[in-house]
Amino acid sequence: MDDIKVISRALAGAEKTVLIGFPGSGLVGSIALQYLVEQMEFEQIGAITSKYFPPVALMTKGVINAPVRLYEKDHLAAVVSDVPIHPMICYEVANGIMDWLTQFDIREIVTIAGIITNEPEKRVFGVATSSGTLQRIEDQTIILPMGSISGVAASILTECKTRGIPGIGLLGETVNTPDPRSSAATIEVLNKIYNLNLNIQPLLEQAVEIEAAMSQIAEQVQKTEAPPRREQLPMYG
Repeated sequence: MDDIKVISRALAGAEKTVLIGFPGSGLVGSIALQYLVEQMEFEQIGAITSKYFPPVALMTKGVINAPVRLYEKDHLAAVVSDVPIHPMICYEVANGIMDWLTQFDIREIVTIAGIITNEPEKRVFGVATSSGTLQRIEDQTIILPMGSISGVAASILTECKTRGIPGIGLLGETVNTPDPRSSAATIEVLNKIYNLNLNIQPLLEQAVEIEAAMSQIAEQVQKTEAPPRREQLPMYG
């Protein structure tokens, strides 16, 4: 724990479900959980700092905010990050977070991330640390039959497996750009599993805005990358 510092009050109550989202493909986990904690009015109870995190200070309206934050409401807790974790130190970060969480009565841990397929459906794929836990999500997700996942979400699920804590991984289908639609799809799965009744319409409206902005950027790039005039083309032969 020397390299991962958790500055927080203790989690309250028993049987906590912990939701974890770090930036990755499509920013699926970060967008989904930041939206969830804001809309459901979670209380921020602490922050996580580490020498492994990028030296970045984030701010909102001029106010500095910790890049990795801890939230809590009722039977749920959340770890939300605005900074990516380098693959070389995923083990250390996952281990430090799990060392702190396992001081408390944790029912299960849910990681939310993205999986790039470049398909438009926005399906949600599911993995779990045991067949019993997998049964809880098999009706709400598409179970991945084989293969591997990577990143800090994978490291956290591996820690869950080795420590005997039920772990679930939700992987939203995405492209490698900010993808609120994929985040909304993962929230819909959380709604079904935990009866959250969280309205995703504002997030889908945000998706429309982001898609419009991305389209405008693509048009600008296309204009700046116009093919050279014929006389500028190289001649061979």
